[in-house]
Amino acid sequence: MTTTDATTGPVEDVLGAPYTAETIVLADDDEGQVVATLVKRPAAEVTERAVLYVHGFSDYFFQTELAEWWNGRGYDFYALDLRKYGRSLLPHQTPNYVTDLATYFEELDAAWERVTGRDAHTQVLIAAHSTGGLTTPLWADERRPAGLTGMVLNSPWLDMQGSTLLRVVGTPVVKRLGARRPKLHIKRHVSGVYGRSLHKDHAGEWDFDLDLKPLASFPVYAAWLSAIRAGHARLQAGLDVPVPVLVLSSDRTRWTAHMSQHAHTADLVLDVEQIRRRATAVGRHVTYVAIPGARHDVVLSLPEVRAHAYDVIDRWLGAWVD
Repeated sequence: MTTTDATTGPVEDVLGAPYTAETIVLADDDEGQVVATLVKRPAAEVTERAVLYVHGFSDYFFQTELAEWWNGRGYDFYALDLRKYGRSLLPHQTPNYVTDLATYFEELDAAWERVTGRDAHTQVLIAAHSTGGLTTPLWADERRPAGLTGMVLNSPWLDMQGSTLLRVVGTPVVKRLGARRPKLHIKRHVSGVYGRSLHKDHAGEWDFDLDLKPLASFPVYAAWLSAIRAGHARLQAGLDVPVPVLVLSSDRTRWTAHMSQHAHTADLVLDVEQIRRRATAVGRHVTYVAIPGARHDVVLSLPEVRAHAYDVIDRWLGAWVD
C-alpha cells in the first residue's frame, strides 16, 4: 500500500476565518478512499513555533479556545482530524475504525512534514487528548521526529478501565475476537452524560457537531479495541519519547449515569489513577499534574478549572520548553 500524499486546500474551515482546512489524501484501505484533515489557525506574528493537536475517540477538533490560547503564546496552531473522524469521515467509512494504531502514522507523518517542512516550523509541540494521547507517544517513540520540543497529553488513555482481573482475562478474548470477527460490535452502556455536560444545547457551554461527536459516542468494534490493547501493551512496556512531556488529568473519576455536579467536576470516561500510574511509561522526563475539578477533556472544564490548567501548561512551557 502506498501513500498518495496529495493535498486539497487549504480552504476556509467550518469554524470560519482565520481557520483553514486542507484535506490530505491517504492510501486507500479495504473500505475505499481515505483522507485526513489538517486545520490551521495562525498566530498574529510570523513564528517558527507550532503546536499540532490530535483529538480522542468519538471526537474531532472544535476547541477554538485552545487554539487561541496557543496563538497568544506565539504558536501557530494545527489540529489533525484523523482518518474516519470529524472532517475526515467519509460516507462509506466505519466511523473511527482502524485495526492498528500505527495506521495513523501515515497522516501524522504527512501533517508533520507540512508543519515542519513546507511551513518551516523548527520548534513543534504535540498536544493530544485521550486516545490521541496514546497514539501520539507511540508515533513519537518510533519516528523521533526532528523539531519536536515537547508533548502535552490531556487525559491520555494509557490503560483499560476496570479491575486488573478484567484487563488480564479480557485482553486475550478481545484479541481473538478482533482477529476472527473484526467488526463485531462490542456492546457497552454509554449514558451520554459526558457529552451533555459539554454541549451548549444541554448542560454545557461548547458548540460541536453532534453527527461528528455524538452524545452516545460511536460504536466500538472488536479489532479496534484489540488495537487499543496492543497500544497499551507497547506503552506499558516503556517508551522513550525524547522530549519533556506534561500529562494532565482530573483529580478524580466518577462513574455516573445521571447529570449531577460530578459531570462537571470529574473525569467520567477514564480512570485517572491509571493515568497517574502509567504516565511515566511515556518517557524519561514526564511531569504529571492532576487538575482539581477537571473534566475528561481538561481544556473543556469549567472556566476557573481550565484557567488553572492553562496556567499549569504555561508554567511548564516556561520551565522546560521555551
